[in-house]
Amino acid sequence: MKDITEKSTRPTLLVALGGNALVRKGQAGDINQQFENLKVPIRQIAGLCREYKIIITHGNGPQVGNLLLQQECCREVPRLPLEILVAQTQGQIGYMIESTLDSELMDLGIHTQRLVSLISYVVVDEKDPAFLSPSKPIGPVYAQQHGDYPMCKTDKGYRRVVVSPEPVTIVEKREIKKLIEMDFIVICCGGGGIPVIREGRAFSGVNAVIDKDLASAKLAQEVGVDVFVMATDVPGAMLNYGQPDQRLLRSLRLEEAGRYMEEGQFSAGSMAPKIKAAMRFLQNGGERAVITSVEAIDKAVAGQAGTELFRDEND
Repeated sequence: MKDITEKSTRPTLLVALGGNALVRKGQAGDINQQFENLKVPIRQIAGLCREYKIIITHGNGPQVGNLLLQQECCREVPRLPLEILVAQTQGQIGYMIESTLDSELMDLGIHTQRLVSLISYVVVDEKDPAFLSPSKPIGPVYAQQHGDYPMCKTDKGYRRVVVSPEPVTIVEKREIKKLIEMDFIVICCGGGGIPVIREGRAFSGVNAVIDKDLASAKLAQEVGVDVFVMATDVPGAMLNYGQPDQRLLRSLRLEEAGRYMEEGQFSAGSMAPKIKAAMRFLQNGGERAVITSVEAIDKAVAGQAGTELFRDEND
């Protein structure tokens, strides 16, 4: 069989895995469940590496929220800021994705594909107004308000919220691009990346969590991704979500997406960031952006599932 690392002309695919790729609704989320859940998207990604160079990003909402809860339950251990917890989840989930992917590649008879998990920083603006208003849901879902920290109501229930500034640039973008050119599958920008601000030539971490879809769109723009897929727990973007007349949008032009956003069709805690990320990717020269379920990644790449966003005809 031909060595797949010789296919230097393959287009680049970025798959952004949502938190449900590891923890499904109603699960406790123990480590065995997470590894078992990962097999579903990773098996598809393993098969796609024959046709694409691949970048994998991932969320960390359940995991980083659990780490916060663990810290708050044990006063004997000094608490760590959010940027350190994000770094911890990058290592944890990166290991889980890489080891699962290695097994799936071997099952497919692909023994030459190289993998790497990369600790990633993402620059944010210290003057970002998001620092004044926590908005990013993390941790478990509750039936009602819980604890003495800020919470918001999402499609799934009440969740804790933390500060979530906009991504400005990916610090390791050059290294990631080089690794992709060398035919590595790169796992990076986990949990939206470790949020940092510039201090001259140095960086300083900040107490925040960046939205992983927005960070993934920024990465896709900066390294030149061809196809951007966001995998979540629903088949795609829907009109009137949760209502009897809800309808899956199989295709969506930028103008339509912007109009639906203004109408409030997409939830701020779940679908809205994905639509915003897809729009930014396309507005900055991206070719294809798709939102789909974790179970249908390969079908979405083939144009057979999910919601695909398109640039307007006159763009």
